[in-house]
Amino acid sequence: MTDQTNLHRVVIIGGGFGGLNAAKALKNAPVKVTLIDKRNLHLFQPLLYQVATGGLSPADIASPIRAILRKNKNTRTIMAEVNDIDIESQRVFMDDDRVIDYDSLIVAAGSRHYYFGHDEWSRHAPGLKTIEEALEIRRRILSAFEKAELAEDDSTRRQLLTFIIVGGGPTGVELAGTVGEITRYTIGREYSSFDPKTARIILVEGQNRILPAFDQMLSAKATVSLEELGVEVLSSTMVTSIDRTSITIVMNNKEDRIKTDTVLWAAGVKASSLGKKIVKNILSCLDSSERVIVDSQLALPGHANVFVIGDLANYSHQTGQPLPGLAPVAMQQGKYVAKLIKARLLNKTVRPFRYVDKGNLATIGRSRAVGQIGKLKVSGLFAWLIWLFVHLMYLVGFENRLLVFIQWAWNYFTWNRSARIITNVTATPEDRPKL
Repeated sequence: MTDQTNLHRVVIIGGGFGGLNAAKALKNAPVKVTLIDKRNLHLFQPLLYQVATGGLSPADIASPIRAILRKNKNTRTIMAEVNDIDIESQRVFMDDDRVIDYDSLIVAAGSRHYYFGHDEWSRHAPGLKTIEEALEIRRRILSAFEKAELAEDDSTRRQLLTFIIVGGGPTGVELAGTVGEITRYTIGREYSSFDPKTARIILVEGQNRILPAFDQMLSAKATVSLEELGVEVLSSTMVTSIDRTSITIVMNNKEDRIKTDTVLWAAGVKASSLGKKIVKNILSCLDSSERVIVDSQLALPGHANVFVIGDLANYSHQTGQPLPGLAPVAMQQGKYVAKLIKARLLNKTVRPFRYVDKGNLATIGRSRAVGQIGKLKVSGLFAWLIWLFVHLMYLVGFENRLLVFIQWAWNYFTWNRSARIITNVTATPEDRPKL
């Protein structure tokens, strides 16, 4: 048995795509790994919108971190929240007053929602980063239909059946398209007081087109697909106010207040607050999104044993622009840092990190998707099939892949979304249907 006393100590903060891939890549290395996460699970965030819209259950896209790393004999997992990091003394401080020393530190703490200085909007426009938020969005969407069934006047019903998604990136497009499918195909015959097809779904984007990271042609095709599902796409539109019963937008210098009970946020993210704690006493700095600016090997300048990866890192050495906050970026960075740590233990060098872009995919709905893979641009059924395959392969664990595949097949042939269950009904009294 390997002597654990003098092994190189690697501490990983965060069990997302970056942290988990780093831990897995260090499986057989002569190191002692400690992975810290405030949750006991790894969440496949790209499919979180399907939990929010009743297509999948939370357990389909989440796996216990301990189960994933059970074969890593050199790894222990700690469920705790990191409060602080002391770079000089090489110590990590947790919320239960425990302290862990490290020789190499990998910070993969991810990102959080950003409301552009209007944090008060979060109460009325939940974002989509956690299972709890997905279930809350699901509750709001499904409860809106239940209350519409009991509404006594058309004005109230119109307000209840108006759904507004703020943000035209992949998450916003996927949410809008899925809500459109629900109203037109899934629940078409389930309500007696109204026709679900009369629901108004609005996607608001501040830039001049949705999916701005994609080719303009693909953005246009995504817009057409959304409109075919009944979604109104409002580009070059800014949000100026959100409250419990309305949202105010400005488009073409004209202000419009739309009555709605359901606003969903997919517009902006900011790096984890842990970034500020890392750079507080060193020369490295944060960018405008509070991401930590790292060197060509994903380390803090002047602190070669402290790595920042994933959404928390600003890595601009490859293109002059920060790499996007995507799962493939975090996964490749996690594997790279693990490779670098192992090389250093052998006194070997490793070339600077280089991201291999395998393309972008976004689904709009059943048989509707767009994809950009190098110079190849695809849309429609073919892009959707690629999207299905890629997401199944990225899911952690065979059991999850099988469950999701079966559920998707069932949903495809039946148009049903069997996870349309309203939970967490202890919301404020005004959120409950009146009987």
